[in-house]
Amino acid sequence: MMSANSSLKSEIEGELALQTLAMPKDTNANGDIFGGWLVSQMDLAAGIISKQVTKGRSATVAIQNVSFLKPVSMGSTVSCYCRVTKTGRTSVSIAVDVWTSHQLSHDNWTKVAEGQFFFVAIDEAGRPRPLPPASD
Repeated sequence: MMSANSSLKSEIEGELALQTLAMPKDTNANGDIFGGWLVSQMDLAAGIISKQVTKGRSATVAIQNVSFLKPVSMGSTVSCYCRVTKTGRTSVSIAVDVWTSHQLSHDNWTKVAEGQFFFVAIDEAGRPRPLPPASD
């Protein structure tokens, strides 16, 4: 498990939901990591948190305000931190921040992307269902 240096710990918000390694197959024509791959990692991370909140099946219904702040290098550790920003009757909104560190040095964490992901809890037939009561 990673540990961000003490100065960054105060900047990183949310729960570490997903951590992976940026591989050569994920690069674009410039040799950086393809933005679509990064968005898919963000969606997976938000989906993990949505599943916890909805206590079951949910679906991504919207993605807003995704910003790519810095390029991601091949070989970087990519960490997606999530926090629930709002819940509705059937929906949950999750902010995702992506931080990276390059290869073996886990002391230089950089925020590279952020975005807002919206999910709706769905039943077995794919119809919206109410969220379960929040547990303490």
